[in-house]
Amino acid sequence: MINEINKIYTRPWGTYQTLHLDAIYQIKIITVSPGGKLSLQKHSKRAEHWVVTEGQPTITIDDNVKVYKTNDHVFIPIEALHRIENTTAEIAQIVEVQVGTYLGEDDIVRIDDIYGR
Repeated sequence: MINEINKIYTRPWGTYQTLHLDAIYQIKIITVSPGGKLSLQKHSKRAEHWVVTEGQPTITIDDNVKVYKTNDHVFIPIEALHRIENTTAEIAQIVEVQVGTYLGEDDIVRIDDIYGR
C-alpha cells in the first residue's frame, strides 16, 4: 500500500500523515499518543531518518533504547529493528524521512506488536 499525500491515517498508537512522496523518498509526521507504542519492526527496502519535534519518545534501535527530546535525531538503517514508544502524558511527534527502493507500508516486518497486528 502506498500512502496518500496529506491523508491522516489513524493507528492504535496515534496517527501518521505523508507530507511528500517521491519515487525514492517519503516525508511523514508521526504522532504517538500517550501510552502509544509502535510495533518493534524492520524494513528490507528503506532506511529512515527521524527528528523529534515534540515530546520525549523512547526509541529503540536494535539493542539501544533511549529517551529522546525535541530536536534530537536518529538514523535507522535498512534491516535495523526499531520502535517508537510514548510513556509520557503528552503526545510525541516525529518527522520521518524514508529513503529506499520501495516505500509501501507492506514493507513492515513486525517482530513484536502489543496490538496483535
